[in-house]
Parts: sequence; structure tokens; C-alpha cells
Amino acid sequence: MKRLSIGLRLTLWYVAIFALAQTVFGITMWYTLRHNRYELMDQDLRGQVEDLQRFLESQPADASEEKLQEELTETSVLEHAGDYLQVCGEQGVILYRAALLEQLGIPPIRPTALKGARYEDRRLAGEPYRFVMQNLTAHGHTYTVQTGLPAEEALEILDFFRRNLLLMAPLVLLVAAGVGYWLSHRALAPVDTITRTARQIGGQNLSLRLDSIATGDELQRLSDTLNEMLARIEASFLRVTQFTADASHELRTPVALMRTEAELALRKSRSEEEYRDALGHILKQAEETSVLIEELLSLARKDAGRETLDLRPVDLSVLLESAVRDWKPVAVSRNLKLVEPVHSESHTVLADAPALRRVVHILLDNAFKYTPPPGTIEVLLDSSAEAESIKVRDSGIGISAEDQARVFERFYRVDKARSREMGGTGLGLAIAQWIVEQHRGTIRVHSVPGQGSLFQVSLPKNGADRSINSL
Repeated sequence: MKRLSIGLRLTLWYVAIFALAQTVFGITMWYTLRHNRYELMDQDLRGQVEDLQRFLESQPADASEEKLQEELTETSVLEHAGDYLQVCGEQGVILYRAALLEQLGIPPIRPTALKGARYEDRRLAGEPYRFVMQNLTAHGHTYTVQTGLPAEEALEILDFFRRNLLLMAPLVLLVAAGVGYWLSHRALAPVDTITRTARQIGGQNLSLRLDSIATGDELQRLSDTLNEMLARIEASFLRVTQFTADASHELRTPVALMRTEAELALRKSRSEEEYRDALGHILKQAEETSVLIEELLSLARKDAGRETLDLRPVDLSVLLESAVRDWKPVAVSRNLKLVEPVHSESHTVLADAPALRRVVHILLDNAFKYTPPPGTIEVLLDSSAEAESIKVRDSGIGISAEDQARVFERFYRVDKARSREMGGTGLGLAIAQWIVEQHRGTIRVHSVPGQGSLFQVSLPKNGADRSINSL
């Protein structure tokens, strides 16, 4: 079953709430008006009773019942209020009874024990009336009094109000429904705009953005958030596209070299020495391709969030001593001087030892590649109040200011010809930067062309979260 649209559902909710509010308001107003009209009638009735009370008190204390009957009759005939009046003495003698009550068929009253006034509504001869019955005391005597007045005017007002209320309610509700639909449609109009634009966005036009909505409400925040999300998706998509293109380009070169070498070797018969030389070239290219593939897989695992670090206390002085020991034979073979740090104290940080050793090897590998003999490569270890720093300084060719801003980008090489010749892939520093960032550290480079370079890795002493995963 197809669900109703949000706009229609909002309209229905609006109409339902408005109808409920209108019903409550109408009932409340009707009862308020009714109470007001009856209160006015009751005030008139109380005024008649008070007048009768003053009349009884004005009579002589020793006045007989006959005298009271005469006075009441004379007074009531002159006043219209006496049309619905009857008074009963203590012995049940009717002191006064209006002739109209006889015609309406109202029975005579009798002495009754009453606490305060008792009001009642009656319909006599098809007409509504309001009566009050109350006991009055004057000169030590108790009189039971009943008086009333027509309630037709009050009921007509109530009936008029009810008819108009029932007549206007559907019209007001219909107008409210129209206004509610218009408001919901206008409020949700930006959603339609967002939907139309979102449907146009695909892999070929990720640069397209949703129209800016200057409403200052939740829809504007939603639009801005979606634009921010699209920007992140576009950046990720471009990284993946660039990564794929770069990886394809980097893999194509060694594969082409191996294929060319094999084709040349098979084109005609050659000596064993020539075949061995060709196979040696192919093996070298295969080894370099294996390194490249491993680094590509490492970056792919990082991007997918599957590359994790196991952080444990690591003594940096021991780690650097081990790394330098591995590179001493390379330094001797290339006629380079390798200076290792000398520290008697421990420099412990919370780190993944194999990953951190890989960072040191990447920095040393770069230093050896770009330092011509006879040159010097120095490994330093500094300590401050907040961080431990690993520094690798060389006396090589240096890096220009323009290249320093890009050396940590994937597949970027400062000297492309030299890097290709020595087997560089342009991925080492990108991997090193990721490893350092996962340790909540920083890696920086400072270099002067022709004077060498300094790479510095700073790691916080307070450690990091052991459960850090790649992002």
C-alpha cells in the first residue's frame, strides 16, 4: 500500500489538531456563555428574594397572616416580579400565590427545610423557566419563598451561538485544511528541490551541489550537510580514481620492461650468459613490482579501514639502534657515512613497533637514494616535555619548497628519473605519514636544495588509544 506523502500527512495532522482545538474551544465557550446567562438570571432571582426579604422585615412584628396576605397581594400586583411568586408561612398557609402559577399548573409550595437557595429549570406550556426556592426569616418567623422568571431569552442566545458554531466550524476547518496544505507544501518545497538535484548527481558529475537554502532551519542544515557529504564523497572518489590511474601507470612500466626483455631473449638463440643476464633483469623488475604491489595493498587496506595498529610501550632508542644496524652494510657499499644516535636513557612511547620501524626504514631509504657519495646520513633522537622526536638528516640533493609541499602525496617523486632508476615507487612517504598520524604524531620535512633534508617524526609521550583503526 502506497504511503501518504509527508506534506499530506502534515496537513491531516494539522487539520486533526485544529479540529480538536476547535471542538474544545467551542464546547468551552458554549459552557462559559451558558454559565454566564444562568448567572445573570440567578442574580435577578436573588434580587427578587432580597426585595421580598426587605419587605417582610419592613412589616410589623405582630402582623397577622391576613395582613401579610393583603400587603403581599397589593405589592405583587404593582410589580411585574410578582407574576411568578408564591410565599408560604410556617404553618403551611399560602400568604401569596400568583395567578399565573395557577395557570401554568405549578403546585403550591409547602414549608421545606432548605439550606440556602435551590435553583431548578422547568418547561411549562412549552416555555422554559428558571425558579429559585429559599427560606427567609423575619421577626422570628420563617417563610418559604419561590419565585421565577422566563428563560427563553437566555436559551435563544445559547441556541443562536450553537447554530452559528456548528455552521462556521466546517467552513473554518476547510479553510484551515487549505492553509495547512499550503504551509506544508511551502515548507517542504526545498525538499523537492533537494530531491531533484540529488537525482541528477552521479559518478560523472559529483561536483554538482544542492542549491543553497537560506531558511535558517533544519532544511538548510540538511542541505549544507548533504553538500559537505557530497564534497567528501567526491574527494574519496577522486582519490580512488587517481589511485587506480597511478597504480595502473606504475604497474604498466615494469610489466612492459619484463615483457620486452623476455621478447628480446626469445627472438633468437642466445648464450647461457645472455639468458642469465636477461633473467636477472626480469627478476629485478619482478622484485620491484612485488614491492610496489605490497605497498599498493597496504594503502588499499588503509583506505578500506582494515589496517590496524597494535600499540605497546616501545623504546625508541632500541628501535633506532636496530634499524641503523640493518642499514650499515648499505652505507658501506655506497660509500656513505651513517651516524647513529647515542643514548643511555630510555625513550618510551606507546606505538606499534613494526609499523614505526617501517617509518624509519622509509626515511632512511629516501636518504640513501638522494644522497650521493661521499655523504652523511644522521639519525637523531630528541626528547621534550610532550613528545619524542626521531630525526633523519642527510647531506643529499635537497628538496625545493614547491616539492616539500607534495612529498607526502602518493606516487609523487622529487627526482623521477633517479627514483625510477633506484626502484622508488613514490608511495613510501605516504605510507609513513599515515602510520605517524595513526600514532597521533606528526611528520615534517625541512630542506634546502643542494644542502640536504631533515625529516622529523614527533610522537606524543602520553600515548594513544590502543584501539586506533585506520580511517
